[in-house]
Amino acid sequence: MKRVRITYEGAFHHVMNRGINGEEIFSGHRTKSQFLDFLEEYSKKMRTRIISYCIMNNHYHLILENSSGRMSDFCRDMNGTYGMYYRKLNGGKGHVFQSRFKSALIQDDFYLKMAIAYVLLNPVRAGIVEHFNEYIWSSASHYFSEKPSEIEIVDTDFVNELFVSKSQFFKFMELWCSEELPIRETKYGEILGEQDFLDEALDKFDRRGKLESEGVKRIDDRYFEPEEKVIWEFETKHGLKLEEN
Repeated sequence: MKRVRITYEGAFHHVMNRGINGEEIFSGHRTKSQFLDFLEEYSKKMRTRIISYCIMNNHYHLILENSSGRMSDFCRDMNGTYGMYYRKLNGGKGHVFQSRFKSALIQDDFYLKMAIAYVLLNPVRAGIVEHFNEYIWSSASHYFSEKPSEIEIVDTDFVNELFVSKSQFFKFMELWCSEELPIRETKYGEILGEQDFLDEALDKFDRRGKLESEGVKRIDDRYFEPEEKVIWEFETKHGLKLEEN
């Protein structure tokens, strides 16, 4: 069964990919460092805003904003370039990553903070470090830092504003204890959010045509604009970048 991935412009996504058959494709400092170089290069080239990242030995996680509408190109090119680098370095043939990439659309700021926490706490759950801020291959130490980072990949100002203060940022990380994100499968792709939110967005979509025909846009509809846009463009096939696996 073919699966649709939502990649519309302006949306926040949780993106991950892992080595084929669980292979440790980021096993050393050299490979992790090179992946970060590619991440920085392609995020600038594709104008894709990186919010958070974590590179583990056999997989990576990203929180990003599809700010240019080119998330698919970004993931494809970055993964492809790293795959060629990895094969040149280690030999072998065939795919390096298990799949193209997995992504989940993020509902709102609360779920965005939840996704960031999940990504940054990966090394803690894996027993690699005791505190998330100790892991050097994530963006954890970039936020609320008194000294500028040598790597300009993530939008630290955005995250700092999202969590308001360093104490609230650390408190959120301490309170987060779930092993998995509450991702929901829908016919429009994966969504990190509530079923009620999706149901209400669908209902608003049904009413959107009537409102627009009368030249009216309800104020409370603005909150659901991203989800309405997904549904509207999915149905009409105008402007939405859909990929089929």
